[in-house]
Amino acid sequence: MFAKLTSARSFLAAAGLALSCVIGAVAPSTASAAIPYLQLNAQEPKYAAIVIDANSGEVLYDKRADSPRYPASVTKVMTLYLTFEALSEGRLKLTDRVTMSPRAAAQAPTKIGLPAGDSLSVDEAIKAMTVKSANDVAVAMAERLAGSESRFAALMTLRGQELGMRNSRFVNASGLPDSRQISSARDLAILSRATMRDFPQYYSYFSTKGFYFRGNYIKGHNRLLDSMEGFDGLKTGYTNASGFNLAGSAVRDGRRLIAVVLGGPSTAWRDNNMEDLLLTGFDVMKRRSRGERTSIAANIYEDDPSGPIQRPATEQGDGDQAGLKIVLTENPRTPPVKVAPTLKAAQTPSKMAKPAPAKKPKGEWSVQVGAFKSKSLANDQLKLVEKRFSSLVSSAESAVETAGGTFRAQFQGMTADAARAACSAITAKRQPCMVLSPR
Repeated sequence: MFAKLTSARSFLAAAGLALSCVIGAVAPSTASAAIPYLQLNAQEPKYAAIVIDANSGEVLYDKRADSPRYPASVTKVMTLYLTFEALSEGRLKLTDRVTMSPRAAAQAPTKIGLPAGDSLSVDEAIKAMTVKSANDVAVAMAERLAGSESRFAALMTLRGQELGMRNSRFVNASGLPDSRQISSARDLAILSRATMRDFPQYYSYFSTKGFYFRGNYIKGHNRLLDSMEGFDGLKTGYTNASGFNLAGSAVRDGRRLIAVVLGGPSTAWRDNNMEDLLLTGFDVMKRRSRGERTSIAANIYEDDPSGPIQRPATEQGDGDQAGLKIVLTENPRTPPVKVAPTLKAAQTPSKMAKPAPAKKPKGEWSVQVGAFKSKSLANDQLKLVEKRFSSLVSSAESAVETAGGTFRAQFQGMTADAARAACSAITAKRQPCMVLSPR
């Protein structure tokens, strides 16, 4: 719907959604009423976590993964998902300008700090959100894409439901405190997986450690990008009410894991917990490949902070929303699906177009090297990868898979080892790549 607002059908759908949001402000829907976010209080443990296999969606570990939590600035992953969607569909270009409205410029820190009427490029805006966690830029982008932040937030909630985020509700684009804005560790893992699956060509933004903006170097908050090998995203978050949050992902030996840690008592504790979960997850995956039956829970010491989160006097937060308080007030565009405990997203039937002569497949695994708004762009990417990595993909069958108006460039018919080796080499050269297991 968000991709085709100009059509009559989408216009009516958007109007209906806007009306439902107005009604919802007066009387919560059955779905939203079922989310017990108002039960959160200072005595309830805030910690929640989950680890999943990015390829299959299998849950390797979870702790209160479905309990409602405040996402804080991890919210911006959804804002970026919709931004990437607009880019992939041609409704937005990286060189387009995003103008600061008075409302955007007035947002609380962390922010870029441009005055109302000034602007920055879409590329700069994406970096400002991923690196600086800029709240003013998130609001400006929301207004650029949907006309208003409230309308954009309704679209965020709708897209989340389509992705399978059953316990999430968005009311703003930044993650600034609002007791109505809630999510869960499982939902944020679903969102993280969908972002890297649907828009691998933009995923590298999440591994940006810093960038220059108008002569000043802006350094990011995600310290694991410097300290953990293979860690490449995604987003930090912090408010007094949420504790220290992090949605992260890392790659080892061709395997990618996604983890979400919510409600940590400090930046250091959260980062250490994230690293422990991921490293244990990789070890478990390796041992399972040798036939062992084991789990993360059986191999990790669970130092679970129970009770209220106390902010240490020396803790400065992530620079996201430190000191602010709650105010009471892997397929582009997958259809609504029931999310099984494995988090395996349903995949829509799609047509296969083969830009290159068919080759004899040797396995059932594939690698995806990008998702594009046109078939020709997807074919161009296939040719580029074939030229640069011919020894790795020569035995595979190149194909363009269409789904939801987006064209996915893939190499199919590979063995598991070949797919992982190819993706490891391709990503090492800063090219998008994701391993796809047999369906």
